[in-house]
Amino acid sequence: MTILVTGARGNIGRRVLDRLHSAGHPLRASSRTPEELSVPAGVGAVQLDLNRPATFDAALSGVDKAFLYAESEGAKELFAAAARAGVRQVVLLSSSTVSGPQADSDPLAAHHAAVESALEASGVPGTVLRPGAFASNAFGWSHAISGGQPVRIPFPGAHTAPIHEDDIADVAVAVLEDDAYLGRTVELTGPRSLTFREQLGILGGLLGHEIPVHELTRDQAVEEMGRFVPAPILTSLLDQWAAAVDRPATVADAERVTGRPARTFEQWAKENRGGFTARD
Repeated sequence: MTILVTGARGNIGRRVLDRLHSAGHPLRASSRTPEELSVPAGVGAVQLDLNRPATFDAALSGVDKAFLYAESEGAKELFAAAARAGVRQVVLLSSSTVSGPQADSDPLAAHHAAVESALEASGVPGTVLRPGAFASNAFGWSHAISGGQPVRIPFPGAHTAPIHEDDIADVAVAVLEDDAYLGRTVELTGPRSLTFREQLGILGGLLGHEIPVHELTRDQAVEEMGRFVPAPILTSLLDQWAAAVDRPATVADAERVTGRPARTFEQWAKENRGGFTARD
């Protein structure tokens, strides 16, 4: 039973690959540039380039299950190739924005919903994972924190329930190993709703000093964040955060799938403390 893992260099894909390898599953890792992949011993590396559908059939030949990122480019062709190859299950890493209150007008949600729809239309059995905010989003504050500067953010009272990347990977492996999840959609969050200000408070407590917060207006956020975040994505994020102010996030943590307590933001912060410490 060969399992294909795409995005094997990514934050989640690599964790999934390593866990499946440790469990003894036959594996194949894919990339646009497989020669640049560093994979565990015995894991095959193949080319799968969403810009080149001609690479799909070879990458999927002999594959029983696959872990895929939600990329709209080439999705229909990729799932058609999976159907031809007889793939029994695709575990799709999507996003909680698809089930959010503003999904109809949210460009992030539209992107992920299109891929989910393509999977459903292909007839390939699937399991969709919809994680919410990643705990690692906090790295966006690391430059300011390590430099002793205020963190400039809009809507510091916005709630998320940040999920540890290891929990996403654990859930992905669990559903790949259990056919009971075929045809299901799994919403995923961390174990506790926290505002951005509370997350910064946790990081400050770990670092031993208060992290000052400078609250941006929406217009200021558009000006500052628009320098490095595409406009449609930024609009989506700002809309989500504005709607989440003083509204605790719904919690749907990994424990109900894995049977183990979900990792907390505090745990993530301790593991990644070095990313926030002052640089010489």
